[in-house]
Amino acid sequence: MIYNSIIETIGNTPMVRLNKLSKGLPGTILVKVEYFNPGNSTKDRMALKMIEDAEKAGVLKPGGTIIEGTSGNTGMGLALTAVAKGYKCIFTMADKQSQEKINILKAVGAEVIVCPTNVEPEDPRSYYSVARKLNKDIPNSYYPNQYDNLSNTAAHYETTGPEIWQQSEGKITHYVATVGTGGSMCGTAKYLKEQRPDLVTVGIDTYGSVFKKYKETGIFDKNEIYPYLTEGFGEDILPKNVNFDVIDRFIKVTDKDGAIMARRLSREEGLFVGWSSGSAMHGALEYARESMKSGDVMVVLLPDHGTRYLNKVYNDNWMKDHGFLEERNFASARDIIRRKQGKNGLFTVNKAASIGEAIRIMNQQGIDQVPVVEQHEFVGSVAASSLLGKIIEDPTVTGRQVGDLMDKPMQFVALDTTLDVLSSMLNNNNKALLVRDEAEKVHIITQHDILRAMTA
Repeated sequence: MIYNSIIETIGNTPMVRLNKLSKGLPGTILVKVEYFNPGNSTKDRMALKMIEDAEKAGVLKPGGTIIEGTSGNTGMGLALTAVAKGYKCIFTMADKQSQEKINILKAVGAEVIVCPTNVEPEDPRSYYSVARKLNKDIPNSYYPNQYDNLSNTAAHYETTGPEIWQQSEGKITHYVATVGTGGSMCGTAKYLKEQRPDLVTVGIDTYGSVFKKYKETGIFDKNEIYPYLTEGFGEDILPKNVNFDVIDRFIKVTDKDGAIMARRLSREEGLFVGWSSGSAMHGALEYARESMKSGDVMVVLLPDHGTRYLNKVYNDNWMKDHGFLEERNFASARDIIRRKQGKNGLFTVNKAASIGEAIRIMNQQGIDQVPVVEQHEFVGSVAASSLLGKIIEDPTVTGRQVGDLMDKPMQFVALDTTLDVLSSMLNNNNKALLVRDEAEKVHIITQHDILRAMTA
């Protein structure tokens, strides 16, 4: 068969049975290998759908410019579509994305603008904000906004879902996918649940993302947001394409576990996949060990290809430097928490308590900083060093509420953050750090903890 352009080859990717990684587990585990799309990722599907829907609506005209914020894969899908249809492309990306992704986008004719990762989504420097501003400033431009454009979900409802149903011969009982913009999980899940209402869907989230807690509590907790290395899924916003009603549960996967599993998929199954694929597989196997039974059929979406991560996940030196390979065994936040087991836990003070009460807690426990909480959320912090000057200046402040004088909240970090990164984050503005373990229990890491770990 001869295709008229590369975009006609999007979709109909193969389903492959796992053999080694699933050994000893009940049921059958199949993977949907999305790197067989021409842009090497599942994002090709929704990129084409968003552009074709924009053309039909008349908001994208001939010779126009497509502007989008992307982690790389959506950009590639949009760029291929643009090449086939005669559009220009400008993409904004966070600076944590791999250099391979930037180089690939440039290779297909796109302009790439790199923006800082560790800023609020509303910050004018964020890759979301920069994309929106470019759209306003450039005539005849179109901003697809993959996060809130429901053509994203529709693409997977119309293609990925039906393909999985047909390829599994209607035997699928579980569907697992990472959740970022939400399209590949929710569009596919919606279709599959319409065919089989008792189908179980498992969303894979990362530490530093808001999805899991929001699904379980309905609370958008900004304290859940902190930097993480994994690319392509997890968010610090709630995209409109994320339909929590079709996601039955979430599992969080660490940066390290996702990276190691990606390498295992390559070596043990011959599937040269990207980092988020490793995360999806790790979470899927964790769920399978706990909940799958004989006769179940799980399908795991593997979103992209390993070529995007040659200088990261598939680079031994990079993996060692981040403590992801055992040869170097760099100590991390996880190790600090493990050493502190059995000692007094995290002490907090309520925002409505008095400064005197905060001082009493610090004196009793022999600590010099305390996180401030309000209705189980971390809203600030108080430290002896900052309180001392205020009390000397006005002794009556001990009767005031903590909320009146507290400093900003302590920053959360990921479990696998290494000592060199932890130490660089502690300064006059950040006197201590917080970390959640796998059980969602919060721990504090101080300069003394890091010093002790470095000299152990």
